[in-house]
Amino acid sequence: MINQKFSTNLNPLVRHLNKEPKDFTKLDVIQFIKNNGIKMLNFRYVGGDGRLKTLNFVVSDEDYLEQVLSHGERVDGSSLFSFVETGSSDLYVIPQFRTAFIDPFAELPTLCLLCAYYTKDGKPLEISPGYILKKAAKSFQTVTGMEFQAMGELEYYVVGKKDDLFLATDQKGYHESSPFAKFEHFRMEVMYMLACAGCLVKYGHSEVGNFTLEDKVYEQNEIEFLVTDVEDAANQLIIAKWIIRKLAYKHGLDVTFAPKITSGKAGSGMHIHTRIVKDGKNCMVTGGKLNDTAKKAIAGYMQCAPSLTAFGNMNPTSYFRLVPHQEAPTTVCWGDRNRSVLVRVPLGWTSKEDMVANENPLEEPIEMNGSEKQTVEFRCPDCSADVYLLLAGLTVAARSGFEMENALEFANKKYVDVNIFHAEHKHIVADLDSLPASCWDSAEMLDKQREIYERHGVFPAHIIDGIIKDLKKFNDKDIRKELDNNPGKMMELVKKHYNCG
Repeated sequence: MINQKFSTNLNPLVRHLNKEPKDFTKLDVIQFIKNNGIKMLNFRYVGGDGRLKTLNFVVSDEDYLEQVLSHGERVDGSSLFSFVETGSSDLYVIPQFRTAFIDPFAELPTLCLLCAYYTKDGKPLEISPGYILKKAAKSFQTVTGMEFQAMGELEYYVVGKKDDLFLATDQKGYHESSPFAKFEHFRMEVMYMLACAGCLVKYGHSEVGNFTLEDKVYEQNEIEFLVTDVEDAANQLIIAKWIIRKLAYKHGLDVTFAPKITSGKAGSGMHIHTRIVKDGKNCMVTGGKLNDTAKKAIAGYMQCAPSLTAFGNMNPTSYFRLVPHQEAPTTVCWGDRNRSVLVRVPLGWTSKEDMVANENPLEEPIEMNGSEKQTVEFRCPDCSADVYLLLAGLTVAARSGFEMENALEFANKKYVDVNIFHAEHKHIVADLDSLPASCWDSAEMLDKQREIYERHGVFPAHIIDGIIKDLKKFNDKDIRKELDNNPGKMMELVKKHYNCG
């Protein structure tokens, strides 16, 4: 009997197997392949550049299919990661059955599985970003007794041929509708594909940024996900970027996740919402208000903010976005419903009023409790980030808040209830720490705070060293001064990092 819970789920594996992805087994995957005429199997795994890599298998022999799903396959780690030595580069990629999804672009029926990296000894690869995230989640649970959850807001520009009819107002594209929004149907198709691939899609909309340049229109869009296990949240963002790019290529469009693509126009971020739960209940709200659990996590974000940019803002163009008056944070502070702060507590459904019944008289009022929806939003990252390392860093930062003796006092000192971009509040800004202004500065701050990330064995020292080294290679310590003297350099860097992430 089909569980009605799954009857409207767009993921064909969920409907066919009548269970949630977290409960998928090897036998389930084999059963689906056999019952649905699957001809190809793709292993997919994220390389050091943050993009999905692919290994193809033909489904032509049941014994071989069993072997592949039981043992995984070998890959050359040195070609995937700069930190893997050529002399000992063989790694295993091991399928994660909960991630199975149908390839929406393949001409032949194809099933995809995300994979984890393992060493020659059959152990998880300690320096794999995915495993670092897994260790971060485990360390959070060990220290706090609770689970860390997250979701991402994915902003991107779609670029297509200019249409002179129904042009949207420059930089006024927020939630615009077709025909003024030119790529609404593209976004909706992406969202449908994401849901079919097992991603938990919350909603999508056009964003503030839009402009025309020569014969092209640039339109900013956003897709937001639902809060879930932090590892699954990372996987959703990886799959989403892949699907957006593939579909754009299919339709002859261009897309970019770059943090900044021109001056004076809105940049694209990748805000991360976080939640702390225990036994399925949100632990961040008591009586409709943010509680001490939430404030301890926020204290951790405030403490680690200067170094979190090393994971979330990983090329020089990231810091063209983190400037005042662009709805992007520049200082280390937090506040309620305030888009000028680094950590925002978004409007939550904490009122007990049944607004739907109030607006629809035929509905009987019901007792309302929307506290499960409450999250805390970290606003500075963008898609230059290594998604797994960013979410690992945020998990560690939240955990560090519970390890601070004065966490609540520290959080209270960083709270602001005004728009800090307004001139009349500049005295408040003067007392706040600033975020790093370059990759070089972020590397320096990561070096200073590295012990927090290396604590409990989460981030290997080798990885921290590598990130610091890579960030300093940009040699952008004085990038703001260089741009003042050479404005053309910004567009040179934008072009270089246009396809980041």
